[in-house]
Amino acid sequence: MAALLSLAVIGVCDQSLAESPLQPKVTAPFTELDTLCVNDWWNRPASRIVETRVPRDEVIAFGIYTVSSGQLKLSAQLFPLYPDESRTVRLEIKHDESWSEVARATVNDLGWSALFRVPNWDTTTDIPYRIRHGVKAVYEGLIRKDPVNKREIVVAALSCNSSNDRGLRPNYVRNINHQNPDLVFFAGDQSYDHRQHTAAWLKFGLQFRDVFRDRPCVTIPDDHDIGQPNLWGEGGKLATRKDSSDGGYNFHPEYVRMVDRCQTAHLPDPYDPTPIDRGIGVYYTSLLLGGVDFAIIEDRKFKSGPAGKIPQQGPRPDHVTKPDYDPKALDQPGLILLGERQLEFLEQWARDPSQVAFKVLLSQTSFCGGPHLHGPNQERLYADLDSNGWPQSGRDQAVRLLREAGAVHLAGDQHIAMLIEYGVDRYRDAGWSFAVPAIVNSIYSRWWRPLGDAPGANRDPDEVLPWTGDYLDGFGNKITMHAYANPETSSQGAGYGLIRFDKPTSQVTFECWPRDADVTQSDAKQFPGWPRTATILRSRAAKN
Repeated sequence: MAALLSLAVIGVCDQSLAESPLQPKVTAPFTELDTLCVNDWWNRPASRIVETRVPRDEVIAFGIYTVSSGQLKLSAQLFPLYPDESRTVRLEIKHDESWSEVARATVNDLGWSALFRVPNWDTTTDIPYRIRHGVKAVYEGLIRKDPVNKREIVVAALSCNSSNDRGLRPNYVRNINHQNPDLVFFAGDQSYDHRQHTAAWLKFGLQFRDVFRDRPCVTIPDDHDIGQPNLWGEGGKLATRKDSSDGGYNFHPEYVRMVDRCQTAHLPDPYDPTPIDRGIGVYYTSLLLGGVDFAIIEDRKFKSGPAGKIPQQGPRPDHVTKPDYDPKALDQPGLILLGERQLEFLEQWARDPSQVAFKVLLSQTSFCGGPHLHGPNQERLYADLDSNGWPQSGRDQAVRLLREAGAVHLAGDQHIAMLIEYGVDRYRDAGWSFAVPAIVNSIYSRWWRPLGDAPGANRDPDEVLPWTGDYLDGFGNKITMHAYANPETSSQGAGYGLIRFDKPTSQVTFECWPRDADVTQSDAKQFPGWPRTATILRSRAAKN
């Protein structure tokens, strides 16, 4: 009843505002996009995504941060502001029971975020912070000290926050906070409301802010975040096909910049900040935390689109459904995966002689083709060109650098959990990859189901799961499947990954928890096939 009264009060207030001569301070350069949060947003009808007209002491939705190389970067995310409200937010920190202001930032009317940047940050102690707007709006959290002295660094990894379920995420919040990771990684598709990113991003923040208010968090946008069913960015060009399979972005570059700004401004500064075509920015970078060196890349931003560049092998340019296709014909000269700029970054990162316990690559999706069956009709795809198994030459370049670094690869996107060991010259020679399951998996499920239910070569006979071992994916790439989580479970295959990096032993334990598990209970169980532990070879640079 109290909530209904609150909404009624907000509605009355908004009615008077709507009848007043208020004019937006900033006019969005795009139309029919983000309409719930731009221009005269207060005149918009209520949305099933999120209520934007909140009490003004609740206008700060959340904060999200990283600390790297002694610099704190913290993004404050606000609900939309009325034209006559201040666009200034303040950052305060607590020392000896007193608060002091350390930074101010200006809120951008496109996306309603503001970035605080504080150099010379003390990484040796936990520091409480609060973000303030106006007189009453406050959001509090904790900047954690660098866990460099911890034996084990723990990462929680999630992706694919489907809008099929618009509720909160109490199971995830309870479980992850109980397991208390040092870093949280959201691998993409935090938003599925293609034309309403800000509202959906606000909803995502309300769902997960009690996970990342007190610990560093990496978020990277994927195709649905920027409003596309799939993305082959081709360096920022404009896509001319509705399905974007010719490469490029469908929506206005300012919309793309807004999405990137809201989701990635808090990451460490880019390795090379030079914008791509049409002024779209980049965010690929590295983050050093607890003696673990994380590289963060953009799988899709430079990647070639398939339409018109390869022989079409099915009803769509990106779906191979003909069983007699030639995988080699898909790997045409001139096709790009990560692009020269990101390869240069990964070469520098892989060969960096700094002594670190582990190197970890964070990206949107796996460097292989994974699931065989797709969607509600369980259609068999022999190859999916949205995956990073294609183009094969670019995939091999990337995986060779992972091998040189001795890196573990964490990703999402596939709507199915998969623990895979990459191969380039031979099976199992190029490192481990964990594609974590979808947060919500009721919109578009996928299955690992090899033709003829064939087990892989060199399969361990003691494996719990039937379809493990050495396989060629649909592009002819060598992969070894160690564990997968098909959707025939009580959670429909939805859940999250937890990765434990044990520094003294160089061992990594991969855990995969169903959405409906309660890890606070002693009998909580992971998906069948998990946990798995692997010893990770140190990089060549580290050995030297």
